[in-house]
Amino acid sequence: MPVPTALLKPTPESIPLPPPAHDQDDELLLDVQDSAMAEVAPAPEFADDTEMAVDEEGRPRFAPGKAVDPVRRVETRKIPIPPNRMSALKTSWTKIYPPLVDHCKLQVRMNTKEKRVELRSSKFTQSNESLQMGADFVSAFAMGFDIDDAIALLRLDSLYIQSFDIKDVRQTLGPDALGRAIGRIAGKDGKTKFAIENATKTRIVLAGSRIHILGAFENIGMARESIVSLVLGAQPGKVYNNLRIIASRIKERF
Repeated sequence: MPVPTALLKPTPESIPLPPPAHDQDDELLLDVQDSAMAEVAPAPEFADDTEMAVDEEGRPRFAPGKAVDPVRRVETRKIPIPPNRMSALKTSWTKIYPPLVDHCKLQVRMNTKEKRVELRSSKFTQSNESLQMGADFVSAFAMGFDIDDAIALLRLDSLYIQSFDIKDVRQTLGPDALGRAIGRIAGKDGKTKFAIENATKTRIVLAGSRIHILGAFENIGMARESIVSLVLGAQPGKVYNNLRIIASRIKERF
């Protein structure tokens, strides 16, 4: 029996053995995974974002919208030019394309072979209405309006163009009666036409039996009423009196 005070020799079984190398690698690998998972901890927040947020009354709450540039398609417009306006178009081309390029940001081309003006939108076009405004401007010039009057269509949104035929007013007009109706509308040296334009603040173009009126909606209606009265045979003096009344009403209104 050994002495109680004797030192006990450690047995081989009680000596702690170092852990194997692959265990250390596993522990190290687990630590790396744990750290990676710790860095990706905010993942549950995305799950919360996918759920619909509801306020106290049970109504859904949506996040504010973001300003996103819309994807615009490249659109084109082809405006035919009458043969009698081609020479005027070539002469005034240096005044026609700058407003379309600088103001509307459009691409413009004059096709002399097909006798038309081609407009196309680009990535610099800021508004979807620019292409239609440019087409209205070129169409107004093709109808016979002056460039300064047609440019007003690009700057003001309250201007329109209305066209009608004299035969729509009175269908039984013969060749001679049609010429007399056009003469009553124009007047001597164009005085009647200028009086209607000044009184109603519009612009009128007489292109054969076609009549084009440029102006605001209400002013176009007043000018057309005066022209219809002349076509139906009203005396110019009576039309002048009505124009004076219209002009006085417009001054009182504005």
